[in-house]
Amino acid sequence: MEKTPTGTTVGVDDPYAHVDRCDHLTDAGKCRFAVEQGDRDPAFADARSAEEFQCPVAGDRDEEGLTGPWEWADCPHFSCRDHGRRGAGGATASRECARCGLESRRLAHSDERPLLEEHHLSYADGAEEDGDPSHEITVVLCRWCHSKVHDSWARIGDDVNPDAEAIAEAESRRAREQDELDFSSAAERFDRDQ
Repeated sequence: MEKTPTGTTVGVDDPYAHVDRCDHLTDAGKCRFAVEQGDRDPAFADARSAEEFQCPVAGDRDEEGLTGPWEWADCPHFSCRDHGRRGAGGATASRECARCGLESRRLAHSDERPLLEEHHLSYADGAEEDGDPSHEITVVLCRWCHSKVHDSWARIGDDVNPDAEAIAEAESRRAREQDELDFSSAAERFDRDQ
C-alpha cells in the first residue's frame, strides 16, 4: 500500500485508480492547463495546440471513456483534487467522505474543526526537485476515516458506515444549522422578551 513520507499508509495501492478526471480537463476534452497556463510549460502548450488542445488522455470525446494514448500518470501537469461530486457546470454539488459517505456540515462564522478533510493519495515519490509531488491526487475523507486510514490498514475503498461519533457531531451541527434558519418576526421576538 502507498505510504506518506513518514511511513503511514494512505489507504490505496494505486492513487490513479481513484481518479475520475483531471482538474484541467474540460467537458469538451480540451486541456485547460495548456490554454490558460501555457507560459509555464511552452513545449507542452505547443504540443497541445498542435492537437487543438485535445487532452492526450481523454482522447476523442465522441467515444466513451478515456481513449487517448496517454495514461494520467504520463501527463506532466495532471492534478486531481476531489472536492466532492461535481454538479452542473463543474460546481460542487455536495461534499461527502469518499469512504463512509458522511456529509459536510459547516456552520458560517464558526472556527470549529471541519467534519471533512482533504486526504492526499500522492506524495513525494517521483517528486520534482523541490520535493513537491509532481502529481497532486486528493480525495475528501471525514476526519474519523482519515485517522483510520493513516493509523491502521483501513482502505479508502472499504464499504463502511460513518462512526457513531461522526454522526453525532454532524447531527449536532445540523440542529444548530436549523436553529440559524429559524425565522421569527420582530413582533414575535418582542412578545417573547416581555
